[in-house]
Amino acid sequence: MNIFEFRNLLKSADKKDKRKSFFRKLIKPVESGANGTQDYVIKKGSGKKKIASTRQ
Repeated sequence: MNIFEFRNLLKSADKKDKRKSFFRKLIKPVESGANGTQDYVIKKGSGKKKIASTRQ
């Protein structure tokens, strides 16, 4: 690997990290119980037909 390829690799990795952190900042937490979200029933997966809890 020459220096040019190495620099491009570092730049792309840096851009990828910046993009990930940007999208993480856009995600906002949801309050459990607000707007009727308290009694959601899980439809798929191992917890099927169970009420979703507020704990994480």
